[in-house]
Order: sequence, then structure tokens, then C-alpha cells
Amino acid sequence: MDNKAILFFDGVCNLCNGFVQFVITRDKKGYFSFAALQSEIGQEYMQKAGLSVKELNTVILYENGTFYTHSDVALRVAHNLTGLWPLVGVFWLIPKPIRDFIYDWIARNRYKWFGKKEACMLPRPEWKSRFLGS
Repeated sequence: MDNKAILFFDGVCNLCNGFVQFVITRDKKGYFSFAALQSEIGQEYMQKAGLSVKELNTVILYENGTFYTHSDVALRVAHNLTGLWPLVGVFWLIPKPIRDFIYDWIARNRYKWFGKKEACMLPRPEWKSRFLGS
């Protein structure tokens, strides 16, 4: 997994699945791999990160041996996408507690606002190689 990053997401969350689809279509270099937090590999990495295996309120990015959560994930992901998305980096100027407060508010309400699936998303055939453990 050298020079690659793994994005762990809540596989039953419609917002999270939409985020994964957004990223994969703009990640022309194939930098990101993906895994549901509920998957075996997701649970394994959660334990490595010292996070509760029941903790599904944040997307987690594993990059270069470091785990990132909350608003840091969105900003680091945007930095690696094509187009104008790296310009989102301007939000690093907002203090982390404020960014994370907004992130947590959205995360707390994501099922209510965007819904929830009964099972984890199955990747499109052309994306399957980017999903770990599938």
C-alpha cells in the first residue's frame, strides 16, 4: 500500500456511500482504496487506530502510516483529487475545533437527512479492485 491511502467509511450510510462515489470518480490517479468500517479489514484497522469497533461516526483515512478523522479527512482527500478540489485546502485556515463541530453535527444527523441502507454498498464492477476485502 505504498503511496496509497485507504478511506474507511460507514458502509450503510447513504451520505458516506455518496462521498465514496464522489471521491472515486475524481481520483483519476487511483490514489485511494476503500473499505467499509463494518468489514473485517475495517475492524482490523479501527483496532490499530485505537478506535472503538462500534465507532462509525466518522470517515477514517489511513495515509502514510497515520490515521485521520473528522474534517481532516475531507481536506486531505480533496487535496488529492483532480480539478479544482485541492482549492478546498483553504478551509485548513478554519480552526480544527470549529471544522470538527460542523462535521460532527452533520455526522450525527446523516441517517436522518440522507438515510441508511440495510447492508454495505457493493462496488460497481469497474471499481471492485479499489475496494479492500470485497
